[in-house]
Amino acid sequence: MSLKDRAYESNPVLDKLPQHLRQYIKPQNYEDYSPIDQAVWRYVMRKNLDYLSKVADASYVGGLKKTGISIDHIPNMYGMNRILQEIGWAAVAVDGFIPPAAFMEFQAYNVLVIASDIRQLENIEYTPAPDIIHEGAGHAPIIANPEYAEYLRRFGEIGCKAISSAKDFELYEAVRHLSIIKEAEGTSQEAIEKAEKQVEHLQQNMGAPSEMALIRNLHWWTVEYGLIGTVENPKIYGAGLLSSIGESTWCLTDQVEKIPYTIEAAHTSFDITKPQPQLFVTPNFAFLSQVLEDFANTMALRKGGLDGIQKLIDSKDLGTLELSTGLQISGNFDKVIAHEGKPVYVQTSGPTALAFREKELIGHGVEKHAEGFGTPIGKLKGINLAIEDMGPRDLKAYDIFEGKTISLEFEGDIKLTGKIITGTRNLQGKILLVTFEHCKVTHKKKVIFESNSGTYSMAVGQAVVSAFNGPADLNSFDLVSHELSETPSSGQKTPQQQRLEVLYRRIRDWREGKDQTISRRKIFEELKEDFPEDWLLSIELYELAKKDNNIALSEALLDHLERVKQQNPKVGHLIDDGLELVDQSTIKA
Repeated sequence: MSLKDRAYESNPVLDKLPQHLRQYIKPQNYEDYSPIDQAVWRYVMRKNLDYLSKVADASYVGGLKKTGISIDHIPNMYGMNRILQEIGWAAVAVDGFIPPAAFMEFQAYNVLVIASDIRQLENIEYTPAPDIIHEGAGHAPIIANPEYAEYLRRFGEIGCKAISSAKDFELYEAVRHLSIIKEAEGTSQEAIEKAEKQVEHLQQNMGAPSEMALIRNLHWWTVEYGLIGTVENPKIYGAGLLSSIGESTWCLTDQVEKIPYTIEAAHTSFDITKPQPQLFVTPNFAFLSQVLEDFANTMALRKGGLDGIQKLIDSKDLGTLELSTGLQISGNFDKVIAHEGKPVYVQTSGPTALAFREKELIGHGVEKHAEGFGTPIGKLKGINLAIEDMGPRDLKAYDIFEGKTISLEFEGDIKLTGKIITGTRNLQGKILLVTFEHCKVTHKKKVIFESNSGTYSMAVGQAVVSAFNGPADLNSFDLVSHELSETPSSGQKTPQQQRLEVLYRRIRDWREGKDQTISRRKIFEELKEDFPEDWLLSIELYELAKKDNNIALSEALLDHLERVKQQNPKVGHLIDDGLELVDQSTIKA
């Protein structure tokens, strides 16, 4: 059975997702999490809860309970959804990095996307790849705050309409590749460095930032790396900080500059491979929404015009123009003719669909406009009254009437001649389209369209009021093209790795009371002999020994961990932090 055929448990929130978003949903396959994965989750969560309860926004700790996030077990998506439903949200496992527009569109539907993979033990502090620690333990708890949840939903609604550039997609592919190979077992350091250099090269050569690049900056400095409160005494709410046991400590030191959050954050780029040199502090969650609306006012979504059309052309991607009549043209735009700073003719190439209020006009889908669609825009030359504002008497007076062969001359030297067949109106009676036969369109005597067979539909609208990413009607285009990646199976692990996982499972079973017949001393001896570099299981053994007041085993474990620290100083602070957590919990108990 292919990944696309595998079912996932739906609910009323997920039932509303369109098909093109469902293509990214990947079964969580909870049984694939190894005992080591569970130990990594538990270590990070215990450390985070201990530390973040002091430095995170107050929403965090309460949100862990509200969203069903356990300290001891990797969250099961189905269990999370039963709880998230109570606050009007849902969660799905997705296929690692997904396109930014899709990521944001999920948010618009109140769906939290969670990469179901979990970081490897060697990347326990931080990984650039999306994983369940980052998204389950980072994003989910804060959405229990209603003000923040609405910001996230609204951000998704606006963000998925942001227009990308062709270079954005190239960068997305490079970052996705880096995230995959960095978490894949056996990847050489050389391959990782090569991928990192490619990401760095693309980041430094993006040219003028697109709308998507700018709004992704806002997303990064708020949803991922945001601080809240005052510059002097900020608290953490960004998921990237909440899920990184290294950066959550680093970010509050004087080495990281704290800046009051403003729309200028949109013009501050970030590097996903390095700790952030500065962070932005919002006074409250409501202020995030205010800045978001200010940014939306700068987007083609609200400004339209010639600049909006040019953004769509540069994106080389499916987008939509909305005219002043409400008519929406969706396709790949490749040409615009301008006059005095205003568009007077637009052209798409390939499948195009026409819609009104996000609903495709009957008879004007991609089947009708398979080769593209072109139309004049603007006012008729020498006539102050726009066609869209003409009533039936006005239209008749200007011979814009069924059965008439006429010549329409638009501002900007666009001329259309043909015989009018019919007009298409909206429910308010406003004319949206005029359909001709034997039609010819010229610009300064150059023919840009001519046909003596078939019909030609001219869009009615004196201005482009909006331009945005994606189609107006999601059903007009086949947007399903993503192939889910296969998750490596446990059968690919070496016998040595499988043996280590057996040891982790036995200790987990002991702690949870499932099997306490095994000798912890024997497991420790086997660990020392066969896996001398492993440190996390030794900490779990130390925790059990301290609870049972087994002084001899506790001291033997401390001696062993000291040797591990000497041989691998990089994990020294992780060992110290783990031991401190055990000692603190023992004292409290």
